[in-house]
Order: sequence, then C-alpha cells, then structure tokens
Amino acid sequence: MAFHVEGLVAIVVFYLAILAVGIWAAWKTKNTGNEGDRSEAIIVGGRDIGLLVGGFTMTATWVGGGYINGTAEAVYVPGYGLAWAQAPIGYSLSLILGGLFFAKPMRSKGYVTMLDPFQQLYGKRMGGLLFIPALMGEMFWAAAIFSALGATISVIIDINVNISVIISALIATMYTLVGGLYSVAYTDVVQLFCIFLGLWISVPFAMSHPAVTDIGLTAVQQVYQAPWLGTVNSLDIYTWLDSFLLLTLGGIPWQAYFQRVLSSSSATYAQVLSFLAAFGCLVMALPAVLIGAIGASTAWNETDYGVPDPVTKKEADMILPIVLQYLCPVYISFFGLGAVSAAVMSSADSSILSASSMFARNIYQLSFRQNASDREIVWVMRITVFLFGASATAMALLASSVYGLWYLSSDLVYIIIFPQLLCVLFIKGTNTYGAIAGYLFGLVLRITGGEPYLYLQPLIYYPGCYPDENNIYIQRFPFKTLAMLTSFFTNIIVSYLAKYLFESGTLPPKLDFLDAVVARYSREHMDKATLVKSDNIVLNELAPVNPRHSLTLSSTFTNKEAFNYVDSSPELSNTEDN
Repeated sequence: MAFHVEGLVAIVVFYLAILAVGIWAAWKTKNTGNEGDRSEAIIVGGRDIGLLVGGFTMTATWVGGGYINGTAEAVYVPGYGLAWAQAPIGYSLSLILGGLFFAKPMRSKGYVTMLDPFQQLYGKRMGGLLFIPALMGEMFWAAAIFSALGATISVIIDINVNISVIISALIATMYTLVGGLYSVAYTDVVQLFCIFLGLWISVPFAMSHPAVTDIGLTAVQQVYQAPWLGTVNSLDIYTWLDSFLLLTLGGIPWQAYFQRVLSSSSATYAQVLSFLAAFGCLVMALPAVLIGAIGASTAWNETDYGVPDPVTKKEADMILPIVLQYLCPVYISFFGLGAVSAAVMSSADSSILSASSMFARNIYQLSFRQNASDREIVWVMRITVFLFGASATAMALLASSVYGLWYLSSDLVYIIIFPQLLCVLFIKGTNTYGAIAGYLFGLVLRITGGEPYLYLQPLIYYPGCYPDENNIYIQRFPFKTLAMLTSFFTNIIVSYLAKYLFESGTLPPKLDFLDAVVARYSREHMDKATLVKSDNIVLNELAPVNPRHSLTLSSTFTNKEAFNYVDSSPELSNTEDN
C-alpha cells in the first residue's frame, strides 16, 4: 500500500485543531474561580459545566474507539450480528440507571471523585483497595483504544503503527495535562462532531459501492455470510445476559462518568446530562451498525481487498477502517479516519484524567498528605497525567493482550466496585469489614472463572463450560453476575455480623483493628467536611456531623469555613430548635 501524503496532512490538521481547542480550554480554566480552587477546577471543572458541553463530553466519553469499532465488528462477524452488538443498548441503559439512581446522591453531597464516599464510610485503606480496580479499568481501556487507533491509521494511510500511537497519545496527554476537565470537555465537543460527520459522510459512499448488496436483503438472508441481524442460541442466553448486565450495571461505577456528574452545576443537571448522553450513545451507534452491515453485505473478491475476506484473514476487528479504505473514495476515507481518531482521543483523555484525579485526591491528598496545598495537588495531577499517559502508551505498544487485560479489569469494576457503590450509597450499616470481605470474595470468584483472552484456565468449572480451539474452557454460566451478587451480599452479611459481635460485647473493642464499628471517629474515617465544601452541599446534610477536634487532626479533617457557615445558618438553627 502506498503512503498517503493527503491522509497524513488531514490527520495533522485534525490533531492541531484538537490541540488548539484544548489549549484554549486550559486558558479558560486558569480564568475560572480563585487560585485556591485550582485543583477542583481541573478535576470537576469548577462545577459549572453546562448542559450542552456536559451532554457532549459525557456522550464522547462512552462513544470511543472501542465503542465504534466494536459495534461494527459485532454486527459484521458471522454468527454474532446485531443481536450481539450490546454496547449501544447496554451503555445507554447504564447512563439512564446512573441518572435515575446514582447521579443525584453523588452530586448533592458535593463529592469530588467517585472514591470519596468510600473513604468517608470505609476509610482510606478501603479507598486505596478500590482505587486498584478503578485504575486498572481506566489504564487498560486507554491502552486498548490507543492500540486500536494505531492499527486503524496504519490500515488507511500506511504509516508505522508505533508512530501513530505515540503521536495520538502525546496530543491527548498534552491538552489533558494543561487544562484538565475543561480541556477534555471542550475537545470532546469537537471530537463528537467529527465522529458524527465523518462516519455519516462515509456510509452513503460505502453503501453505493458496486460490490455491496442491499443490506436489507442480507439482514435476513444468507448471501455472502450469515444474516447480519444475528441470533442468540438457547445455549448462549446466559452468556448474553451476563455480558449485557456487565455493560449495563458495570458501566456505572467509572470515574470518567462520575467526573461529568460531579462537574455539573446541580444534581438535576447531572441527571439530565446522563439522559442526554444515553440518547447520544444510541444515535452515534447507528453509523457503526450500518458500516458493520455493509461489511457483511460485501463481495470482497470484487474489491481491491481481494480474497480471503476479513474474517478469514482474522481482521474482523478492523472492519470499520477496512470499509472506509476499500469501499469509499480516498478523500472520504480520510474523513472517516478523522472520526475514528476523534473517537479514540475522546475516550483516552477521559481515562487518563480520571486515573490521575483519583490518585491525586484519594491516594495522595486524603491518605498521605491531608495538609497538601492546592498548588501541590495540581502538580501531582500533572505528573500523574503524564505518567499514566506514558504507561497507557507503553502498554498499547508492548502488551500482546491489551484487550484481554481490559476485559478482566472491566469485570473487576463490575464485580467489585459496583456492589460496593450500592452498599455505600443505599445500604445503611455496612462497614469496612464487610467491604473487604465482599472485595475478596468477588475477586476470587472472578479469577477462578478463567479468562480466555489471557489464556487463563478456570479453576471452577461451572455448568455448560466447553473448551475452545486453544483448549481454554469458556464459561456459559453467568459467573460474573454471580460473583457480583456474592460480593454484594457478603458485604452486607459480614458488616451486620461484625456490628452485632462488637456491639453485643461478644468481641472486645480491642479486636476492632480497623476502627470500623467501635471507634466511630477514627483516623480512618473521613468526616463529610473533609470531602466537600459548604457551597456544594445541602446545609442540613452537615447538621448531624460531629467533627473530631484533636490537636493533630483538626486542621486536616475539619473545613472551618463549612462549619462556620453552618453555625450561622438559619436553616440549621431551625433544625436544632425542632
């Protein structure tokens, strides 16, 4: 394949435009709020992200390279088809459920990251444990989509994969480094527009290619391969349900989602953003579905691609760039390439920022340096943005099974973090003992279920398992959902058991080594005043808090401005009189 100078120029122009928007947004960040709130402005955008920008950035976070390429691949692959393209419906339902049940309690309490409520209730150690699967999910996701981008660019303009990955990662990291959420949000607006325009421009040209049969016919009849609508066999129903629940429920507990929720100007706006993004995800999936259908309706021997077809060549995961390359005019394929690049960068920058936000606030500040200045936190975030971006790039270049690692880490988000989030927000009485027990039970059940992408054999063979071509056993039983439910109920049972044993005197207080039951105001537990500020929270929520005033911790755990404001509040005075 010849080197395409025009394609390279188009990509350079697109990347420079994205970088310019990111730098402009970074300048806007510096002129927002006072200097003391700079770290919060970087993490949650000063909590003034409007509906339009917020809706775009939340949609773009989900509509990434994996979403676009994966949807097209699922529709194209024989034996799967549209019936197995679960991401559009799954992620849209995830956003709706997040808006209905999770956005309001998280935003109304003024948290800064997703891990704040865990550290408030379970302590900083548990927050550190939950940071591990959250970090793995964000990092492996960024690495996986950087890897996909490199392959996509190399298909269309024939440049070295490594160079394309490094340049793309450098651009995304650079504007995230200087502008934080503002840069990510405003570049998302441009990127989402590019995705929509680029893919929709490509569809009519690809559909009108002489080698493409009517997709309405191939949807229900076998022409070149099985119909692209697909079916779900009776043996695979439980596998389908397990994957669908993983997308729907496991798509909620991600920092990238809650970063948008917490950046909105009110709890109601946070809910509306979720609903807008759910609609946006469905709309943005349509061109990817059509491109997958076009791939399944093409006589590839009548194109420059030749024989065998992409499935036989094991290039089904690249069906979207292949359709752009071989079924569209050159100048149109470059538009489509810009769309895919935009999709990748819009997700990668969100993941990198999410990981650095959680580390700077929940690990560095709240666990080790409670007295750290705002300037110090900002620099920690900048350093970790660079380190996490470099790490994701290195994994994309070096790891042979990045997607396998991401599948495993996303499972851990579903199995470990989702039930913990349910407990911390909606189940009263859970404590650190239950959280740790649920964490361990969920982790063990997931690992022992095996992972074909990592060639990891299961230790527990559930009913219906069978070996694949590599003799790795595949589970048909919905063991991921079983592990999630086990983690959830273990947390509740162990929490109430520990509470009963300590409060009844069966166990002496000295055995409460985690200070989770007997010592209510321990160093491990964060008061609400540490995690939020007075202007981010309803005043009556602060009324029942009894801060621990000690010589060593008062300046760390007590927000004096919040308590002074509460003391002078007429609302609080009325509450106390009643």
